[in-house]
Amino acid sequence: MEYLAAPAAPTQGSILCCHCGVPIPPNPANMCVGCLRARVDITEGIPKQLSVSFCKQCERYLQPPGTWIQCALESRELLALCLKKIKASLSKVRLIDAGFIWTEPHSKRLKLKLTVQKEVINGAVLQQVFVVEYLIQSQMCEDCHRIEAKDFWKAVVQVRQKTLHKKTFYYLEQLILKHRLHQNTLRIKEIHDGLDFYYSSKQHAQKMVDFLQCTVPSRSKSSQRLTSHDVHSNVYNYKSTFSVEIVPVCKDNVVCLSPKLAQSLGNMSQICVCIRVTSTVHLIDPSTLQIAEIDGNTYWRHPFNSLFNPKQLEEFIVMDINRVQEKKKPAGAGTRSNKHTLAEAWVKKTSELNTDHQYFCCTHLGHILNPGDLVLGFDLANCNLNDEFVNKMSPHNVPDVVLIKKSYDRAKRQHRRNWKLKELERDREGMDTDDERQYQDFLEDLEEDEAIRKNVNIYRNVDVPVESDTDDDGAPRISLAEMLEDLHISEDATGGEGANMMTE
Repeated sequence: MEYLAAPAAPTQGSILCCHCGVPIPPNPANMCVGCLRARVDITEGIPKQLSVSFCKQCERYLQPPGTWIQCALESRELLALCLKKIKASLSKVRLIDAGFIWTEPHSKRLKLKLTVQKEVINGAVLQQVFVVEYLIQSQMCEDCHRIEAKDFWKAVVQVRQKTLHKKTFYYLEQLILKHRLHQNTLRIKEIHDGLDFYYSSKQHAQKMVDFLQCTVPSRSKSSQRLTSHDVHSNVYNYKSTFSVEIVPVCKDNVVCLSPKLAQSLGNMSQICVCIRVTSTVHLIDPSTLQIAEIDGNTYWRHPFNSLFNPKQLEEFIVMDINRVQEKKKPAGAGTRSNKHTLAEAWVKKTSELNTDHQYFCCTHLGHILNPGDLVLGFDLANCNLNDEFVNKMSPHNVPDVVLIKKSYDRAKRQHRRNWKLKELERDREGMDTDDERQYQDFLEDLEEDEAIRKNVNIYRNVDVPVESDTDDDGAPRISLAEMLEDLHISEDATGGEGANMMTE
């Protein structure tokens, strides 16, 4: 038996480089890689040093001709911005790879490592790696120029509420922070009955007005003033003013509705308590637990005012309380609250403990009140009410006392409060003692009302330790599950994940 030999595998021959004589595999140029690179530079015409503009105030980069974009170090967005600088020069080569070379964050330098290919002599394809260096130059953007000027604005939103309490404004402040509506403002100025928001464009101001009308019951009107114009180019410059008026009713206010409005809401009592202000005014009838919501349009058609201011709250002690079984709804009655319990209570003022005078009232706080508890309320029997609707009511329909909320030890609540809120940066003349008291009232409202709490970002305060619930006196508290961790990006070993990119 004869074995046939397998055919020999073909082997590639070698040639000599036409310049240095080194044996090389055949190629269209007949030159080795070293000689080819020495005589042909495919990166010719591509700039090796460029500059990019960076605004230190807002930490944005300039994308010509006039767009400022937010880019993190070594991000895809920053890489795209740098490549656009040399896009025209890269049209003659083929870009294979691009990436950043690490530099010190404070060096004001960016280095890009590029890999390109190009067809050279007789169809030979040459690949080359080179580095492009970018110098970061400081330049203030137009938006930051306007912020620094403080007086340069094109639109202002004036938010007003004619009340003595700022609970609605504190709630509105948290909504603005949560939805980041304050980012486009040039300046925020606080005055005695509201806030002024200054903007560089009318569109941003209109966006704020639309947000306010969706979140709080309000009405608005606008005006504009001509500041300058060019008759040759037909260009007119205006300053616009938007006036937003919030309904003058806050949480825990006692109001008296007009007879027509009370009838349209399901024949509820005219004397009601405001339990919440969101996009509508939430009212409850303390004698029947009937609830109603009034939007801004309904309020301005049938306006009503608060009968008392918060400083007129008086402290009562519950002498006796009886829960009332649910009464049968009369014809045409509205919806009743499922979160409250109707009760009949005998209360006495803490300032009149040495007397035998007691007050009888119906209250919606039967689910949290017990004999001996302290409760805050308004005394209607011994006050002079100057309200057109109350003066027309029968004295038998006006309650002697309206209870608002249970009273707890404020000092103890502040001491164990392990959460905090963020605040808007605004120009203010200073917080007096009354503003601090009102802010504490708002914090207590957040603890007591879960519906309001859902719309607010609450952050954990790591400086206050978490206490056990063994010494709890029954005051409502916010659970840790409802709190957010306040993010503080610290520097890592490389020096700069959370640091400013450039320092002087």
